[in-house]
Amino acid sequence: MPAAASPLPDAASTPRVLVADDDPASRRFLGDGLRQLGADVTTCEDGTSALALARRVRFDLLLLDCRMPGAGALAVLEAVRADLGAASRRSPAVATSAEVDAAERRRLLAAGFGDILLKPCDLHSLARIWALGRDRPPLLDDPAALASTGDARTMRALRQLLREELLALDRELERLGADRAALTERLHRLRSSCGFCGAAALGEATVSLQRQLAEAAPDAPLPLGAFRDTLQATLQALANEPA
Repeated sequence: MPAAASPLPDAASTPRVLVADDDPASRRFLGDGLRQLGADVTTCEDGTSALALARRVRFDLLLLDCRMPGAGALAVLEAVRADLGAASRRSPAVATSAEVDAAERRRLLAAGFGDILLKPCDLHSLARIWALGRDRPPLLDDPAALASTGDARTMRALRQLLREELLALDRELERLGADRAALTERLHRLRSSCGFCGAAALGEATVSLQRQLAEAAPDAPLPLGAFRDTLQATLQALANEPA
């Protein structure tokens, strides 16, 4: 039977964090430390519970232990990312472990983890991880775009060009996933476009995918799902822009 979880958070204004760890001391430290930093924390002690919670609740950050009963961090995140209806499908995730070798680190980053937290850790390290769950960038940041472009007319024109670029990239993403050199070049160009247009969330997702490309083994599958989700959400936001 899945382990009982702590009560679900209900404070919509407070960032929500899921801590899944089968070690009571680690679970207590991580939970209490994140609460000190301002998080609303839900804890559980196995992968089955973690997956059920991530499907039901939109967390701002997932902290998943690499070796838990039921399913480890990698299996939980892959299941969440593959579930189109999961509330936390797009949430940033951090893997936690007492030890991670170079090969496992590459696998975790390639699967979409934003970072790996080694245990035991201190509050300084936890605060660095906590930053992944706070202040998530907007899809479209108008002040940033206006600072780059100088006026609203130029901003709208550049965003129209970005929309055309994203429509093409959405069609070609699977093919590009098999051509690392071509994908690397497209991401380099896209990062610049996102900066000019204030497409903050997609810019962050682009940087994350660039990092995963650099660290992944040549034959490892790329975690394109989260990037595609952000791309499509940005397309929707651009489509809703006033003319």
